[in-house]
Amino acid sequence: MYRLHYAPKTISIATAIALEEAGVAYEAVPVDFASGAQMGAAYLAVNPKGRVPALETPDGILTETGALLEYVAPALVPDDALLAARMREVMYYLASTMHVAHAHKLRGTRWADQQSSFDDMQAKVPETMTACCAYLEEVLPLAPFALGEGMSCADPYLFMVLSWAPGDGVDMTNFPKLSSFSAMMEARESVRSLTERGFL
Repeated sequence: MYRLHYAPKTISIATAIALEEAGVAYEAVPVDFASGAQMGAAYLAVNPKGRVPALETPDGILTETGALLEYVAPALVPDDALLAARMREVMYYLASTMHVAHAHKLRGTRWADQQSSFDDMQAKVPETMTACCAYLEEVLPLAPFALGEGMSCADPYLFMVLSWAPGDGVDMTNFPKLSSFSAMMEARESVRSLTERGFL
């Protein structure tokens, strides 16, 4: 059985959604960020990066959300090579641009040491996250899923990143397609189940 190390409302929940969608049995192991458990020796032995998610498999430990999504839910990877590349294009954008923009709000110590730098980064988050949403609203089909009619690994990823947007100062009423997508995902059994269990 897989063991998913997660923290509520973090990007690790995208992997939990994919596991639920795939009907794969797994043990959910919470990592208490409030106490700094992610940087404790016990968790660093699992994931030296000190971040979630980490997935223990019979063949070893995997990290990084995009990799985990494809591993646990291969049926959510499109057969068409171009569409599969589009899926990865979305996921890589979320990982390298939008997640980083979000992290500037609370994780400024990754990039700077001065409080004035942290303040500046935090002040910029509403602008950068809004710009990310505007880009996604324009380029993604969202009909109803990220790539169109069929669900892919990009959808749990996108759903989780969008869940942070209101708290980052984004007015989601300006993005009706993204808002409809989020509502559609919230209604799925996988997401409802995780919400009821306190993952979201």
